[in-house]
Amino acid sequence: MAPKTKDFKGNFWKTKDFKVSIGDIIEKDGSNGISAEVPMGPTPKPNVTDLRSWDMKLLERYEPFYAPFCDMCCLCTFGKCDLLGKKGACGIDAKAQQGRMVLIASCIGTAAHGGHSRHLLEYLIDKKGEDFPIDLGGSIDIEAPIMRTVIGKKPETLGDLRETMSYVEEQSLQLLSAAHTGQEGNYMDFESKVLHAGLMDHVAMEVGDVAQIAALDLPKGSEDAPLVELGLGTIDSKKPVVLCIGHNIAPGAGIIDYMEDQGLEDDIEVCGICCAAIDITRYSNRAKVVGPISKQLKFVRSGVADVIVVDEQCVRTDVLEEAKKNKAVVIATTDKICLGLPDKTKEDADKIVSQLVNNDIEGALILDPDKVGEVAVKVARKISGERENLKMLPDLEEIVEYAKECTECGWCDRVCPNSLPMMDAVMAVSNGDFSKMEELYEHDRCYICGRCEQECPRDIPIVSMLTKVGERFLKDQKFNIRAGRGPVQDVEIRKVGAPIVLGDIPGVIALIGCSNYPEGGLEVAKMAEEFLERNYIVVTTGCGAMSIGEYRDEDGKTLYEKYSGDFDAKGLVNLGSCVSNSHVSGATIKIANIFAKKPLEGNYEEVADYILNRVGACGIAWGAYSQKAAAIAAGVNRWGIPAVIGPHGSKYRRLYLGRVDKKDKWKINDLRTGKVVDGEPAPEHLLYAAETREEATVMVAKLCIRPTDTPKGRNIKLNHYIDLHKKYFGTIPEDVHLFVRTDKDVPITYKKDIMKILKEKGWAPRSTPQEPSLMDFKDKNGD
Repeated sequence: MAPKTKDFKGNFWKTKDFKVSIGDIIEKDGSNGISAEVPMGPTPKPNVTDLRSWDMKLLERYEPFYAPFCDMCCLCTFGKCDLLGKKGACGIDAKAQQGRMVLIASCIGTAAHGGHSRHLLEYLIDKKGEDFPIDLGGSIDIEAPIMRTVIGKKPETLGDLRETMSYVEEQSLQLLSAAHTGQEGNYMDFESKVLHAGLMDHVAMEVGDVAQIAALDLPKGSEDAPLVELGLGTIDSKKPVVLCIGHNIAPGAGIIDYMEDQGLEDDIEVCGICCAAIDITRYSNRAKVVGPISKQLKFVRSGVADVIVVDEQCVRTDVLEEAKKNKAVVIATTDKICLGLPDKTKEDADKIVSQLVNNDIEGALILDPDKVGEVAVKVARKISGERENLKMLPDLEEIVEYAKECTECGWCDRVCPNSLPMMDAVMAVSNGDFSKMEELYEHDRCYICGRCEQECPRDIPIVSMLTKVGERFLKDQKFNIRAGRGPVQDVEIRKVGAPIVLGDIPGVIALIGCSNYPEGGLEVAKMAEEFLERNYIVVTTGCGAMSIGEYRDEDGKTLYEKYSGDFDAKGLVNLGSCVSNSHVSGATIKIANIFAKKPLEGNYEEVADYILNRVGACGIAWGAYSQKAAAIAAGVNRWGIPAVIGPHGSKYRRLYLGRVDKKDKWKINDLRTGKVVDGEPAPEHLLYAAETREEATVMVAKLCIRPTDTPKGRNIKLNHYIDLHKKYFGTIPEDVHLFVRTDKDVPITYKKDIMKILKEKGWAPRSTPQEPSLMDFKDKNGD
């Protein structure tokens, strides 16, 4: 590795971990005989405890708040143990047990993204070779900011990514081992390990997306990525239909490649659900997006798909059972989901087709993506005609008869995760009124988990009824979504870095996560629109990106048609699939590097500290449900980015909440003056669960406030915070005085009311720290 340039002072060049003597200097400086160039080996990769000191600084300010499912531990045969005011047989207490459960969930999420990325990487190396170059285009010089910071290495080829994946896998092994009985016993150290698991998750995601962008020629940070079709109504059911469900692009790419090789692009419909949908449309805009995970059961039940190809993550585990009901063929494609199917990977493709078409086997496990493409296309063409007249769903008249079987026991309401009025909708249908069921269908207010149907003592097929009622809206379910563009361009960071840090652009809002929404996907689109109208930058990925696309404004346009794809004020940026979440934290890292000139390699704490105190970014995972979402949130939190989750997010068992009443927690080091100064709760929380869309919107605006906002920037941010609070709650927020440093911060629109509040609170002006930091002065100086 080439020598790296560092400042040299005194007899030793110092970092936190080691020092280099004068004798190690390799080159003389003409003025004083001292060179700034010191030979170095590769940057040491942080292990489980190397960033523990940074974690403890975060956790001291943002104390974990636990919301346990129960007071028992049932993990080992010592138990089960009651931890309510007691210790378990192994000595663990309730706090540590909750920290352990959060760690296990985060490790599962990291393993999901890591397993996905490893699988995809090896597939791409097999196709392209380990020397295939990583080139993300002329507008991106910092191709992998997370890897550069954590690993200390710029990946040049696909083969270079193997080292990174091995590191993630080794760290994940160590982290999961800490959850064993009789290991870690301190809840704060469990939380530090959770944050490390989140960081590993972001490293793994970056590997996956960088690899597929480079090797499969996906969009490379293009702000004008094409619009692709989205929605149930875009699928031409008269053609053979192949549906891809999951997150791994490899099987979908194999299907598209085979179609193109055979000249069948116009003869077959290829569509997707979940992140596989986004990634195959990044690969080919001929593919279509059915929608997020909330569409999965209703689309499978509809019988439109002739062949269902599943890969990994977020696939209903009863997909084979559901597909058999309407004679669709299921092909499993990864070792994570085998569904009990026979492994046909090494068999002749035509033989597999014959076995599937003749129902000799229930489905097939095929681990070769190219063979998946051939088999899926051939099977779809053969069985499509036979299934054309197959009755998939009950008629409306039959639905009415089913509804008349309802005894109003209320079990469907009791088991509904969102407490939706399922029974009222069924009873209305019994009288020929479909309007209430239509309300549940619209915008995925009911996300079709199927619990109501499972619990119904009369075996009323509520999901099938809801799906049939929704068919009348098919012609309206045609939308557009911008194809996932991948990372933010360096040139865009140069343009917006200063306005973001200084506060002129009020914030970067990342709408990510799953579709476990309390009131349907419309809420996500409404939040996106609210912030876009206020000149925030809105970035999105995965199911959130799809839900935003399923909404039209008064002019009939989707938000992707109304707003540009630029990473700039009023820009709506679809970064891509779940693994593209790495580009959210990646963009903030680039701001620290490109705008603030912070070095990346081995400089995690300083970069994260900069993001926390200066970069007004906030995530919203409104429908988060999966362990992956938990790991993603832990990762952004460790980078200093707060996140707001929906009411279901409290089931993750833990939040990171700041306490504004504990003033000592908000004291901050001003590294420029060398003084410890009074700070402000900015950002107030790291992980916050909101009950309603309105509460979330207001909180996100507040969480974009940062200590280094200029008076103009703070004025803009406070104006949005106050305006949104008045819009949704009718009042000026009670804590506004905490964020006013001088009277120049006060928005002119609300000046009279705010000055009155400041007087009542006994407010006094305070200075703005020039270089605020959670880091100790010795950390900054390398002593």
